Amino acid sequence: MLKRLTLTIVLAGSVTLAFGQVGVGAKPIKGAKVYLDGSKKSLKKNWTYWEGPRFSAEMPIKWPEVTDPVDGGKAISSNDPAAAGGLYGAADIVTKDKFEDFRAHVEFFIKNEGGNSGVYLQNRYEIQVLDGDYGDHGMGAIINEQIPTSEEYNGLGKWNAYDIVFKAARFKNGVLVEKARTTIYFNGVKIHEDQPIQQVWGGPNSGLDGGNDGGKGITDRPGGLKLQAEGHDVYYRNIWIKKLDLDGKSTDF
Repeated sequence: MLKRLTLTIVLAGSVTLAFGQVGVGAKPIKGAKVYLDGSKKSLKKNWTYWEGPRFSAEMPIKWPEVTDPVDGGKAISSNDPAAAGGLYGAADIVTKDKFEDFRAHVEFFIKNEGGNSGVYLQNRYEIQVLDGDYGDHGMGAIINEQIPTSEEYNGLGKWNAYDIVFKAARFKNGVLVEKARTTIYFNGVKIHEDQPIQQVWGGPNSGLDGGNDGGKGITDRPGGLKLQAEGHDVYYRNIWIKKLDLDGKSTDF
């Protein structure tokens, strides 16, 4: 069977595929919405705190706008004071828009050794952002389930990019009939191909359904893209998302 992957251009750290660019600097595909351009204005417009059981921050969002150490532009830091000491769930932010199937691009920069954050698909399934670790809880992992097929992290002080196609879990008459699935590129290289995701990890403080049957009780509620605060200087910019309809389709691209 022919794959839908077509390499056409390599330019400025990004790679153009049949389904748009992947890699650092990838531009939004047609129909995508930019959710974070690195400015406080875009943060305020498109994001809010996730008010889970451990939530202890106060609006407006306290994630600071910082100067991009590489390009001199703007970026947003995940170093919210309410999450100091690794209190994930205390000051995580989530898009105001909620999603089922989608294509997303997320760029992140880790300033210090051991810098820790996370990208949550549908505010449920964590794709790890963690300097200095490689494994099922390390960089690029579908947390606690799948390690990336290769190590593509650019390292401290450099921008990195996740390009993601996500398909939400499917239900029939309220019963789960198909697990969520995802394909992910890391810095332009495919590290997960149409992988099923089994559950939510980390308990009720981690996201939607985290406290439901130990994270196995997935529901059909749509959820936003969430970024995790753990009291570290992890910067984000160039986040864009397009809603998709993947009924009967793979996430591979």
